[in-house]
Amino acid sequence: MANAGLLLPATLAQHLGLREVVEQHLDLGDAPGRANVGHKAMSLSHSMLAGGDSIDDTNVLRAGATQGVLGHAVLAPSTLGTFLRSFTFGHVRQLDAVRPGDAV
Repeated sequence: MANAGLLLPATLAQHLGLREVVEQHLDLGDAPGRANVGHKAMSLSHSMLAGGDSIDDTNVLRAGATQGVLGHAVLAPSTLGTFLRSFTFGHVRQLDAVRPGDAV
């Protein structure tokens, strides 16, 4: 059970509705990476929690039944790269509204 430590943070994120909060506050306009921003943000967050330090490391989360544990689709590294390249300074500021205190 590699990465079994993801169960608690994934469950907490689901209970807090973190994916939905990201989708509510982050609008990438007509940028290529605009679809499914919540799934993409959660994929990146869970990858970092599992020790990933590049977008290619998200592939670890796509193995086995990990997506079922996480409660969301883990998207491909190429998709996450498009998502990250879609950000401008203004989009980063939109993420300021997505904080644990705001999600509760």
